[in-house]
Amino acid sequence: MIAALAGGVIILGLAVYAGILLAKLRQQTQYRQKAIAKRNDRILESVRVIAQAVREDQCNLSEGAIRLTNLLNALQFDRPKDFAVEYPGLYDLYDRVKEMPTHDARKQLKRNELMRLDLERAGHEGELEATIKIEVERLASLELPGR
Repeated sequence: MIAALAGGVIILGLAVYAGILLAKLRQQTQYRQKAIAKRNDRILESVRVIAQAVREDQCNLSEGAIRLTNLLNALQFDRPKDFAVEYPGLYDLYDRVKEMPTHDARKQLKRNELMRLDLERAGHEGELEATIKIEVERLASLELPGR
């Protein structure tokens, strides 16, 4: 009898402890989801601003492609999203120019090499401009699912 009572107390104690742990886990999950949503909202606002700048020719296509693809890739979802399929022009341009030198590395280039790279980049931009303009139009008003 005493053993059964002691066993019942132990089981009750373990059940309470498990309930407390489950409540803490639920609380942490909700906090994490809110933090991710807040981060996604900030990223999404940046995507809209940059897309608008590209749309209005305030930002060149290559710079826009680099910034937008990196921001889109930083968005977090329960299930991964393949933005490269939704925005093939941006991702194609990004793939073509991502290895081109920028900032200080660009300053180190000889003038003829710099001109060659600029012409190559301009050619890629010209080839993909129509597609990218359509894509940034969509990105300028992008909403996340469930919002």
